[in-house]
Amino acid sequence: MKKYEYLPHTADVKFRAYGKTLEEAFSNAAFALFNVMVDTSKVKGKITKKIVAEGTDKQALLQNFLEQFIIMLDTDNFFLSKIKKIEIKKGRGSNYSLSAVAAGDEAKNYETIGPQVKACTYNSMFVRQEGKQWIVQVVVDI
Repeated sequence: MKKYEYLPHTADVKFRAYGKTLEEAFSNAAFALFNVMVDTSKVKGKITKKIVAEGTDKQALLQNFLEQFIIMLDTDNFFLSKIKKIEIKKGRGSNYSLSAVAAGDEAKNYETIGPQVKACTYNSMFVRQEGKQWIVQVVVDI
């Protein structure tokens, strides 16, 4: 099963990420986000970061999760290498929370291969389960 794929888009970057679990699909979305900018297979896991996100639904949770990575890129120059742990919990109503531990390194240590991602949008976003597979779709501003 493929982890993610890039889809045609006129101005920004659009991708779909897949997983056997919701957590795996979210993790693969984070890799798709970073692989726009850098080959994550070459990034070393020297630094560990904790990510916490909440959302009123799965889409809001995904958007908030990916925005945490964009903030880490902007403030700490962090490139993702590995998601060590990720857990999504459903709260009351349709609220969700996520906690994760990511490993990576400073962006200055790597050659970028594409433009920097500026934001994660709700444009064309979805999170859904099809059979035994989770699929998320995201458009990011570059």
